[in-house]
Amino acid sequence: MGSSRAASTKLPPTERLHPRADDLDLCSIGSVVRRLHDEDVVAVQAVRPALRAVAEAATAVANALRAGGRLLYVGAGTSGRLGVLDASECPPTFGSSPTQVQSRIAGGRRAMTQAVEGAEDDAQAGAADVRAFAAGPHDVVCGISASASTPYVRGALAEAHRRGAHTVLVCCNRPRTRADVDTLVLARTGPELVAGSTRLKAGTATKLILNAITTAAFISLGKVYRGRMVDVRPVNAKLRARAARMVAELTNLSLPEATRLLEAAGGEVKVAVAMHFTGLTARAARKRLRDDGLRELAEPRRKRAHARGPT
Repeated sequence: MGSSRAASTKLPPTERLHPRADDLDLCSIGSVVRRLHDEDVVAVQAVRPALRAVAEAATAVANALRAGGRLLYVGAGTSGRLGVLDASECPPTFGSSPTQVQSRIAGGRRAMTQAVEGAEDDAQAGAADVRAFAAGPHDVVCGISASASTPYVRGALAEAHRRGAHTVLVCCNRPRTRADVDTLVLARTGPELVAGSTRLKAGTATKLILNAITTAAFISLGKVYRGRMVDVRPVNAKLRARAARMVAELTNLSLPEATRLLEAAGGEVKVAVAMHFTGLTARAARKRLRDDGLRELAEPRRKRAHARGPT
């Protein structure tokens, strides 16, 4: 027993045995679920010390997107799937172009639904995927690796660094070297209840970090106004109803009036609200939005209302 504990301490933290896991297979399902939930809380807490680095990464992404660059995720296994998930959710949430946030996973598309043996060990494949992206100085390449040592990810980051991209590593163990990493986002989640199963705490912390990076970046680019996703694409009944409701809430119009305004704006919430603020046509309001955000367009109306005083 003593020798196995000593060997465990030499492993990276995410690979070690959890002190509360030895009797896990003897526990009731309810007890297992409670222990897993306790570990989820640990995952959330592990992200807090990394918030400065998360903000640094989000700033780099915002600057890249503003300059016409991209955020490019690379990862393997669970980490790679989380990158694919985050990239796929940006267009419907923020109305972004699918080219702005892209992802590659070791082993290719097949690895999204099944393990591709050995794919994560191929550093050259990581470098090749970055070359396929044609990554350059305007881009951010974000490697995702709970272990911080996945060869596929390290190969991708080395190639991205060579090409002048801003490099980010999201991980749950401290890497042996930071040579190719501009921004290190480290969430120390520690051992998993099921040793080495980083789809648990490490995966939870990683998803929180990726959510924060892209959400903060797109908010800074004007994709959110007063807590609402005003660039949402209303492609189904639920989103069309949400879009009309947002226009009504932001303009104080009735829902039928807001729906008509939204139709005149071609279904674009931000354009509809800008039309209301400025009295312009959809085409002219869209042009104004390229120069000013909704906050700036709303300000003259607030000043006029304040000058009139209560009625």
